[in-house]
Amino acid sequence: MTRTVQQLFDMQGKIALVTGGSRGLGLQIARALGEAGARLMVSARKAEELERAVAALQADGIDAHWIAADAAQEADLHRLVDATLERLGEVDVLVNNAGATWGAPAEEHPLAAWDKVMNLNVRGYFLLSQQVANKSMIARRRGRIINVASIAGLGGNMPHLQTIAYNTSKGAVINFTRALACEWGRHGITVNAICPGIFPSKLSRGILEQMGEDKAAAHAPLGRLGDDEDLKGIALLYASDAGKHITGQWLAVDGGASVVVSG
Repeated sequence: MTRTVQQLFDMQGKIALVTGGSRGLGLQIARALGEAGARLMVSARKAEELERAVAALQADGIDAHWIAADAAQEADLHRLVDATLERLGEVDVLVNNAGATWGAPAEEHPLAAWDKVMNLNVRGYFLLSQQVANKSMIARRRGRIINVASIAGLGGNMPHLQTIAYNTSKGAVINFTRALACEWGRHGITVNAICPGIFPSKLSRGILEQMGEDKAAAHAPLGRLGDDEDLKGIALLYASDAGKHITGQWLAVDGGASVVVSG
């Protein structure tokens, strides 16, 4: 029997693991999945931020839990997956969102800062996807992986925005998404990416301080920055059965900024 739209988007009985979920875009995505009925395991490095975030989710009736872990550390990722499986059960949805950036001219960019960005933004996504797939998704022949990339991964920046490592890492995430979708489709696992534009957050603070919020918003045809609702729809589409035939794709959520041709 064909399901209704409401049934396709229903996440009741699903378990979602969200990294970088204590604030910003990760928390918005976690909230979307929780509002649709998913049980959540939210992870980030700082326990105090996780406590506040999960308390807010629980106050709204969402079944949410937390584990502090550094998504750049392989041992932490093993511990995160094992603890999630033990406490909540099989993982249906993985959201790779934890990320870092660094601003410096390419000719002066510190190697340690390059490695920090790459280890978290790319290596961490791969390691956690591998762990969740091997321990939960492949054997059950189903799963959803959502990678948070960025429109910074679609090209370069204006010359004064010197984020070579971040742009490179997010470009890698987009192609990681495509390649992994090709490999794991046979296991019933979909892999898709979200490419946000500028959303006010700790990660975007430097860019917004340089450009100013009004100027940054003016670069998008819709004339505004992203808000606390703008990622909810695409996240739920990718995570739910409504998106079961979508894999290897990315979508920019940026008010149209990435389609503007400057000249």
